[in-house]
Amino acid sequence: MSTPVLDVRGLAHAYPDGHQALYGVDLHVHAGERVALLGPNGAGKTTLVLHLNGILTAGAGSVAVSGLPVTKANLQEIRRRVGIVFQDPDDQLFMPRVRDDVAFGPANLGLRGAALDRRVLEALEQVGMAAYADRPPHHLSFGQRRRVAVATVLAMEPEILVLDEPSSNLDPASRRELAEILESLDVTVLMVTHDLPYALQLCERSVILSDGVVAADAPTRELLSDAALMAAHRLELPYGFDPSHT
Repeated sequence: MSTPVLDVRGLAHAYPDGHQALYGVDLHVHAGERVALLGPNGAGKTTLVLHLNGILTAGAGSVAVSGLPVTKANLQEIRRRVGIVFQDPDDQLFMPRVRDDVAFGPANLGLRGAALDRRVLEALEQVGMAAYADRPPHHLSFGQRRRVAVATVLAMEPEILVLDEPSSNLDPASRRELAEILESLDVTVLMVTHDLPYALQLCERSVILSDGVVAADAPTRELLSDAALMAAHRLELPYGFDPSHT
């Protein structure tokens, strides 16, 4: 088996107030996989994600991206390899024009001129937002801003795209459009979501994080069809949704 794009081993983390959020998490994601990270609020999902590009530091255990350990010395390269799209796009969009936001990361890595322009245009084309390159981000709809936030990460040419609740606050059309974009991308995906139909649509494999540990790791359809497992971890399917018949 090849080196995992994401290799989390025995990861534990306690916050300064003493709250223990993770108790030894093991998670391995290989190139080209799309994996959903599921679990109730307070399960430790966000804490785990913040370790993937060094925002938080492991209390115990390790995280590596394509064999490169997530350590302070490697942070610049880790943050290129791991692109995190946060739940609120306004956390990532702060420049006067869309193209400036998308150019910000690659420019910080030293890309300039025509090469930078090409990288920006390619990223915007991947999310269907090239026509909006010169618009101010705050003039866009919420769904459009989320797509631009994805483009800011794609412009870094990451090895893994981490999405935090990508479907939240989207109307049905925007939700569908984003799903089509994510399905078209040739990148490894880890998607944190409470939207279980979205997980089934986009991710063949799902991992349940519960009380700071991995409680299940299985094909998404199999996992969502296990009523006892779902109930034990406070996961509920929408009314009338049957994962075995989609």
